[in-house]
Amino acid sequence: MTSPAVAAQSLTPAAVQAAYDLIQPYVHRTPLLTCKTLDTIASTPQTREALVGTPFEGQIPAQPRFHLFLKCENLQRVGAFKARGAFHALLRLLEERGDEVKQRGVITHSSGNHAQALALAASTLGVPAYIVMPRISIPSKIAGTRSHGAKVIFSGSTSVEREAVVADIQAKTNAILVPPYDHVNIICGQGTTALELEAQHAEQAGSRDLDAVITPIGGGGLNSGVATWFSDKSTRVFGAEPTFEGADDCRRGLEAGKRVESVGTLTIADGLRTPVGLINWEVISNKKRVEGVFAVTEEQIKATMRLVLERMKVVVEPSAVVGLAVCLFDEDFRRRVEQEGGKEGWHVGVVFSGGNTTVEAIAKLFG
Repeated sequence: MTSPAVAAQSLTPAAVQAAYDLIQPYVHRTPLLTCKTLDTIASTPQTREALVGTPFEGQIPAQPRFHLFLKCENLQRVGAFKARGAFHALLRLLEERGDEVKQRGVITHSSGNHAQALALAASTLGVPAYIVMPRISIPSKIAGTRSHGAKVIFSGSTSVEREAVVADIQAKTNAILVPPYDHVNIICGQGTTALELEAQHAEQAGSRDLDAVITPIGGGGLNSGVATWFSDKSTRVFGAEPTFEGADDCRRGLEAGKRVESVGTLTIADGLRTPVGLINWEVISNKKRVEGVFAVTEEQIKATMRLVLERMKVVVEPSAVVGLAVCLFDEDFRRRVEQEGGKEGWHVGVVFSGGNTTVEAIAKLFG
């Protein structure tokens, strides 16, 4: 078996470009939106009162200048960026193993977005699919997965519980595992988000480069894919996580110098409840590829989600807005933008990773 370090060496911008060329017929080129209202809010210093009770209490609030470019993967097929990686991984698998894949089928585990993505890819390409989902998954995500003809099997909510059920189903069906994030082909597929983002920013901003891109981190497929695309460019890449019940495993791992192997959290950002994958860790822990990971609270996630819903009129799930929440609330990140961006500020690409929520779930969050 190839080691994670060796696998990570195959992650190059050229590999992301090849993935994009392959999946283009199957995925959307999602919009890159701007919002002057959000730029203004993000560029306004927080009040000293707002910093009370936070790690930044007593500090003089930062005065950054943001120009935000919001990549709407919530408008991707199945409502999330995961369609990119799922189609790429399955297309490569069919290239390599052909009819064997269609005979054995594929299996994965996911709280919902990769579940729906692989179910769609499998249905489109004529492959049976078995999807292990936590019992507490949002009903619309379960229904979406089933709507593509996949067989759904339920499990507990942690990654360890999910993986145990996957092993049991594999023993019975001989289905081929398509991991949700810890695989080179998945990572390259997710990296196509960055390829599009950069091209769309150039269309809107001309020769001005993106200063930074920030994405959510759960298993790390999206962040490591984005970092792969920008690895030979000047654009900085950052990650964002929830703090709730230790969901910020990547940030904590970076501080400790060692990957956190398991996570047990029920953060409202349900797509970010998994530990960072082994290959993904090799990329994200490399300071030359990802310059930092920040974390935000449940209340900050909700406040940011409200802003996006009410000011942008864009439907997003909680996981999607953690990167924007960092721009709004994390004084360390905001101070860096102030110091390095000066009067011109930073052009920051923010990936809205998905929009798979329901009216009931939104009402419960804000009721």
